[in-house]
This record gives sequence, C-alpha cells and structure tokens, in this order.
Amino acid sequence: MKVVILCGGKGTRLREETEFRPKPMVPIGGLPILWHIMKIYASHGHHDFILCLGYKGEMIRDYFRNYLWNTCDVTLSLGRHPELQFHGRHDEEQWRVTLAETGQDSMTAFRVRQVRRHLNPDEPFLLTYGDGLGNLDINAAIACHRQAGRILTLTAVHPTGRFGSLTIDEQGNLERFEEKPQVEKAYVNGGFMVCEPALFDYLPDDPGVMLERAPIERLAAERQLNCYRHEGFWQPMDTLQEAMHLNELWQRGRAPWKIW
Repeated sequence: MKVVILCGGKGTRLREETEFRPKPMVPIGGLPILWHIMKIYASHGHHDFILCLGYKGEMIRDYFRNYLWNTCDVTLSLGRHPELQFHGRHDEEQWRVTLAETGQDSMTAFRVRQVRRHLNPDEPFLLTYGDGLGNLDINAAIACHRQAGRILTLTAVHPTGRFGSLTIDEQGNLERFEEKPQVEKAYVNGGFMVCEPALFDYLPDDPGVMLERAPIERLAAERQLNCYRHEGFWQPMDTLQEAMHLNELWQRGRAPWKIW
C-alpha cells in the first residue's frame, strides 16, 4: 500500500523548532522524525511514500534530493568530464518518495484530497501525521480494517501522561516510578490510518476543512469509521518537552518505536 504522510502544517505549538524548519524535519537522534515514521512503515513492508508538503516544504525536498550525499561516501571527478560515484549502500534503497505540494495554509482534509492523483484509484492507502511515533503493528491495523469493511480505520491509542506515575505501598514506601506512563483508560486518535478510496467522497474542495472535523464526524455518523486499538507505546511531538523526551529515549537506547 502507498503511505500518505501529512507534512505541511506549521506546528505552532513547537515554535522553538518550527520557526526554522517544518515539524517533520525536527530531529530525533540526529534524524528527522519523518524518517523515523517512514522507517516504521518500511519495517512492515510499505516503502512507497507520498509526502503532503506545505510550510517550509523546500527543506523536505532538499533532504530527499541530497539523501545519497548524506548517507554515502562520494567520489568526484573534477575534470572536463566530471563524474560522480556514490559508495556503499543504505537501508532505504527500496523507498519511493513522492513530494507533493498541497498548499501553504491548507488543512488536513484538503491536503489528502490534493494527492489523490498519486494514488491507485482502486486500492486502499495508509495515512498518518508527520509528528507521532509508536510501536504499533501496521499490518495488524490493515487486517482489522479489512475485517471491518468500512471506509476509514484509525488507530486508537492511550495518550501519554504529563507526569511520572508513582506506586506507593500502605506504609508510604515508593515501590515503582514510571516516567510518562500511558493513560490507562482514555483513547485518542493516534493517526496511522487505513483508508478506502471512497474517503475522497467525504473530502470537500475546500482548503479550510480539517479531516478530523466534518469528514470524520460524517464517517462516524454513517458507521463508516473503524478503530484499531493499540495498547503499546505512542507519543506525539507537539511541544519542545515532548521532542526532548523522544530524543532522550533514543539516546538511552530505549526507543520503543525502533522496531526495525
């Protein structure tokens, strides 16, 4: 399946970083969070990506245009007949990346609508945001979608708590400390969606419409919305604190989303 990733938003809650770069290019362990998201999909066999560009999209274009320069040793011949040779290989050689301009100020529904021309008209596709990581099973979500037979399946996740969790015994002794635990009961939309082509019937030709509002509300009302429950790790990157937390997990070798 093709993978559509929303990469065009301005990320205003992370302005410390997004003033200088698009949110999907904020680094986690020295590599853009977008790269981490793509690695999650690729580890499940999905290598064909469509990136919905908008705010500072030229930086994402430059990153992939220069990918070989940044991942391989290079030999240059500087004579009258210049030659260029890249040495070695990298794990992303199977990736196919379509960089699609979807508007500077477009909302999410319109961005998805804009890339319809790059999708196979009779095949479902995968869709997610450019700022969330998790250790979910992409192919299990696809199987859940097929079994439900509905237009859209979104991944329901437990949001991360803002504070550490303490387990205290009756005598007041601290038995366990868990940093930023997943909330036990509540579910939120974690992205990582599976979509039928019929989704485009719900996306108006209006750049001001958000996918998460009228389209998803209508799908739910018509019983065309399905959920795949993910009980494991999931973490968005909406704030500088969350970006720092993801970087700390990576640097400590405790990144649950690293399933490749």
